[in-house]
Amino acid sequence: MARIIVIEDEERIANLLRRGLEESGHAVTLAFDVASGLRTYMKYHFDMVISDVILPNGSGFDLCRSIRSQNPQIPILMLTALGTTDNKLQGFDSGADDYMVKPFDLRELDARIKVLLRRHPNHTKENTEELLYADLKINIRIKSVFRNSYRINLTPKEYNLLLFFINNTDRVLSRSEIAENVWGTKFDTGTNFVDVYINYLRKKIDKDFEIKLIHTKPGMGYIFAANYEDTY
Repeated sequence: MARIIVIEDEERIANLLRRGLEESGHAVTLAFDVASGLRTYMKYHFDMVISDVILPNGSGFDLCRSIRSQNPQIPILMLTALGTTDNKLQGFDSGADDYMVKPFDLRELDARIKVLLRRHPNHTKENTEELLYADLKINIRIKSVFRNSYRINLTPKEYNLLLFFINNTDRVLSRSEIAENVWGTKFDTGTNFVDVYINYLRKKIDKDFEIKLIHTKPGMGYIFAANYEDTY
């Protein structure tokens, strides 16, 4: 499993990439422009960057150069509709490791990701089949979840929500951030679907266990932590 940031301004393509990569066992964070992409990259740890070339607020080439200047080793894959040789050379010159032209087959993307991650073994957890946190265990390969050795059956959306939590432990996650990364949509303050699904997940992984993992941070969002004192 790898933690991958995808910077893509077309929401439909971003969601398609997120679903495909999650099905391959990766944890995916989305950003939709250069500024938010660089800000998110700087804030969290990622094993790989996938970025479109044409983005709001700047160029994917500029983003690639900024990331490469900070981390010479992290694999970067560029996506674009611009398929000329000059465009590809510009991508490589900016620091990209690989370059794919849209439209592309997700199977080819998955194969290229595997190759890039093998080239950079120090920047990936690709071979890790299990995620462990406190007494919670997730098997990425078969998508099974156990807590204190008890199997927990989750729906696909509950599983993706848990995967996002466990890859972002011990920090506050806003409803907007959860909605964008798990559902691939902007959060509408007039709806409560994020709270509803978190309640579903709480009932399955917290209700029957002494140590609670999902906590509410009033006015801010949620935090996934084993050692946390609720303030509500």
